[in-house]
Amino acid sequence: MPKFVFLTKTKNFVSDKYKTFEGKLYYVTITVVGWMDVFTRKEYVYDLFKNLKYCQENKGLEIYAYVVMSNHLHLIARAKDGRLNILLGNLKVLHQKN
Repeated sequence: MPKFVFLTKTKNFVSDKYKTFEGKLYYVTITVVGWMDVFTRKEYVYDLFKNLKYCQENKGLEIYAYVVMSNHLHLIARAKDGRLNILLGNLKVLHQKN
């Protein structure tokens, strides 16, 4: 299973680049280490969707839009408790276990 790098980009808080705040929507880019084209394989995309669904149902992830590219993923999302950065870190660990 490939490893993922999670980047949360915000334009409002330059000094707090990787912090998230309750009630805010964030544009998130999740990239594969080395930009490998792993999402061209259906089983990896299914695993990703399974883990995103788990985070939605159990961790409070709210996804408003997404695009899966061959080597990265874009999300417009937020966490119900405002801790999207921590939630995405949990997603990374969960996905690496599968």
